[in-house]
Amino acid sequence: QVQLVESGGGLVQAGGSLRLSCAASGGSFNIVQMGWYRQAPGKQREWVATTTSDNSANYADSVKGRFTISRDNAKNSVYLQMNSLKPEDTAVYYCTVVAFTDSRFTDYWGQGTQVTVSS
Repeated sequence: QVQLVESGGGLVQAGGSLRLSCAASGGSFNIVQMGWYRQAPGKQREWVATTTSDNSANYADSVKGRFTISRDNAKNSVYLQMNSLKPEDTAVYYCTVVAFTDSRFTDYWGQGTQVTVSS
């Protein structure tokens, strides 16, 4: 069973920066894809960014140019550097991993970390 532990959320003023971290652990697994989603109050969960095993990255239009996703394969970790934060970035951010384990692909989710951007 893959477990994800997130950290790095908090309160920041508009224009500021935060860096989220997520580490995967537990058993034997091969991570295929890592990414971040977010969910603002009263809204559906939305995709933010994804990075695959070849280190390619994709971003939602709303964060492109401001957020950078990266990964450390040796640590089974993924990071989200968030710059030029806006109040509309306020949300709970969830780390997600697609891993090949027990002969199948499975999605795993972290518990979420709160990011609050004040105006």
